[in-house]
Amino acid sequence: MGKASVTLAAHLAMAEVPVSVVVDFDSGNDKLLRVDFTDANKELTPEIVDDVEAFNIWVTTRLTDTGCRYGIGGYLENRTVYSRKQLFGSGEDEPRSLHLGVDIWADAGTVVRAALDGTVHSFKDNNQHGDYGPTIILQHHVNGLTFYSLYGHLNRASLQHLQVGQQVHAGQKIAEFGTADENGNWPPHLHFQLMLDMQGKEGDYPGVCKSSQKAEYLEIIADPNLLLNFLPEDYK
Repeated sequence: MGKASVTLAAHLAMAEVPVSVVVDFDSGNDKLLRVDFTDANKELTPEIVDDVEAFNIWVTTRLTDTGCRYGIGGYLENRTVYSRKQLFGSGEDEPRSLHLGVDIWADAGTVVRAALDGTVHSFKDNNQHGDYGPTIILQHHVNGLTFYSLYGHLNRASLQHLQVGQQVHAGQKIAEFGTADENGNWPPHLHFQLMLDMQGKEGDYPGVCKSSQKAEYLEIIADPNLLLNFLPEDYK
């Protein structure tokens, strides 16, 4: 576990704060599917990833066939399938491929909720192919620790009527999953990430880094599973 995760885990353990699921999930009825985006998954080819319609069909079919409500893409996965995308450094000696958040795959329009009480730090439409699209970043204070949660690949309506400094509460609806034509050209999903330092950025923060930068980013990026609290039995 990286330094940021250890720090956040310690502060959460010492504080009694309400923590909400970021998507509506009933552990008694819903199931999660682990979706492998590493090169070990020979079924998911770079050609599929490069074609948003084919990629969406692949994700939807996997969820339907397994009877799962959500697909989960893992923290610190080495997603070499990204290597052909220009945004992640296609053609460079070392493209960005190490995933720094958790992805939750489901239908467009799926409700997104604030994980904790906090305020709106910043928001932005990162409107570039392969980017986050509409993004909201919340600021939280827990037992003396300030940290941030990022919610990416939203619909554009999610950014309407937001104000920096606006208060939000754990479990409050803050957004919805966007469609491919507004979320950065991806199948509908949420990128959820935790940062201990925004490093001056607003409405954006890298969600993927180079493998050689792993130690550096683990000083700042905490494991989102510390808040998601999905249990092993929740998975198919």
